Amino acid sequence: MNKNLWLLALCQGLFLTNNVVFIAINGLVGLQLAPWGWMATLPVMGYVVGGALSTPLVARSQARWGRKVSFQIGLAVAALSALACAWAAFAGSFWLLCAATVVAGYYSANGQLYRFAAAELAAPAYREKAVSLVLAGGLLGAVAGPNLASATRTLLAVPFAGAYVALVGVALLSMALMAAIHFAPAPAARPGADGTTGGRPLRELVRQPAFAVAMLGSALGYGVMNLLMAATPLAMQVCGYSFDDAALVLEWHVIGMFAPGFFTGHLIKRLGVLPVMGAGVLLNLACVAVALAGVEVHHFTVALFLLGVGWNFLFTGSTTLALHAYRPEEKDRAQAAINFFVFATMALTSFASGALVTTQGWALLNWGSLVPIAALGVALAWLGLRRRAAAAA
Repeated sequence: MNKNLWLLALCQGLFLTNNVVFIAINGLVGLQLAPWGWMATLPVMGYVVGGALSTPLVARSQARWGRKVSFQIGLAVAALSALACAWAAFAGSFWLLCAATVVAGYYSANGQLYRFAAAELAAPAYREKAVSLVLAGGLLGAVAGPNLASATRTLLAVPFAGAYVALVGVALLSMALMAAIHFAPAPAARPGADGTTGGRPLRELVRQPAFAVAMLGSALGYGVMNLLMAATPLAMQVCGYSFDDAALVLEWHVIGMFAPGFFTGHLIKRLGVLPVMGAGVLLNLACVAVALAGVEVHHFTVALFLLGVGWNFLFTGSTTLALHAYRPEEKDRAQAAINFFVFATMALTSFASGALVTTQGWALLNWGSLVPIAALGVALAWLGLRRRAAAAA
């Protein structure tokens, strides 16, 4: 654990501050500006669609200019897109808001690589703990994000425009921290069986059971979390709760997402990656059970907290599982594939969350989330049985 890791953890916290503010306000601003209510979460969807579209661009920039330059470009885009969102709020333009959040997705695609960069800043024996520590930096976002949204939502004449302007300062602070991080140069490519140094093609990587389950765990873990989290502010508004109540629920949710980062790496080292991911599936089931039990503030709070912890176990576990499934020269290709799958799933769930919660209700949304949770549980059981059979053989 070194200075570079702690600085990267702070950058992760500021990245999550941006994300939490976007999640807390984009759906509400969208609801104010959208021609129809079911379109309210399109700005949230735009953020993840932009991330998916930006994934190959980010992979190329990482390969060409390295971690630091690519990350700084992402932060510059974050500042500019936040200004564009503020302009859209002032102009009352729903489609400009959607376009600005699509552009902001480039920053999201960069930020999703912080956890992989963490593994490169630590000795190989401590990669799990390094990933977990940097993800734990999201605790800063858990506290700063909801409070920043609440404190700045009436700062300017137009509701929530001040929150977008505040995110410009968040991006500039992160740029200063990123400038102080020293990233090691990329390792030399190792020649493959055919004498080339580009590593295995993506189709060969995806055929590995561990890599396939890592992709599925990252995507469905994030998808279920996004499905329920993006709908929560809208559901609470329908139930008559204030924005401050929704901000408190989101704060506890993000605490659940990142507080376990201080010990998830230890659990993976001690128990193994699949049991920890299995616990994440069980926590997601517990979240749905609590959410279906009632619509009081404490139901939303406990359910979203459990959802956050479950996401942490699944996402940290999936990242760790993936690290052992590709070689250093394949990292840009492999990480881009995982993140594209994550963003594509998040785009679908962002749209579905707004459409379902405004037309079908909170309860049906939770029942529907059981499908991807069950699929992930089956995938983990399949990989566990394969590994047990291989060990027995």
